[in-house]
Amino acid sequence: MELFEHNVDRKYLRGHVAWFVLWLVISLIGAFVLKPSAYGHGTHTQLGLPPCGSVLLFDRPCPGCGLTTSWTAVLHGQFGDAFHDHMFGPILYLGFTFTAFACLFGFIKRKRFRQDTKLANVVLSSVLVVFLVYGTIRFIMTPLHSPFTAKSSITRHQ
Repeated sequence: MELFEHNVDRKYLRGHVAWFVLWLVISLIGAFVLKPSAYGHGTHTQLGLPPCGSVLLFDRPCPGCGLTTSWTAVLHGQFGDAFHDHMFGPILYLGFTFTAFACLFGFIKRKRFRQDTKLANVVLSSVLVVFLVYGTIRFIMTPLHSPFTAKSSITRHQ
C-alpha cells in the first residue's frame, strides 16, 4: 500500500495547509513571544492560560507538564533545557515540524497522506502509550517541591 494518494484536487488538501499554518503560528509564538520558564513548566501561562491543575492540586506534573516550555526552549536553541523540561518535547516538536513540511510538500505536489495505513496507526498508538507511561512515572517519581512547583529556586540561562 502506498503512503500517498496522487493527483488529489487541492480543495481536499486544505487540512495539509492548515497543519503547516498551525506549525508556523506555534513556532513563531514560541520563538518571539514566549520565554522558557525557569521552573521547567508554566510557560503557557504567558499566553493567559491557567496554571496546570495537577501542579496546583497535587504538586506533581501531569503528562503534558513542561511541553510548552520544552518547545519554547527548542525554539530558543536551549536543547539541554528542552529535554530536561520534558523528554518528549524536542521529539514531538521534531515530528510536528517534519509532518508540517511533509504536508506543505504534499499540497504543492497534490499528494495526500493515506490515513488508513496500519503503520501510522501502530506508530501513533505506540507514541501515545509511551507518552502516558512516561507521564505517569513522572507524576509518581517527581517529589514535592521539585522544579515543577513555584516553590523551587531553580534558575536557568535566560
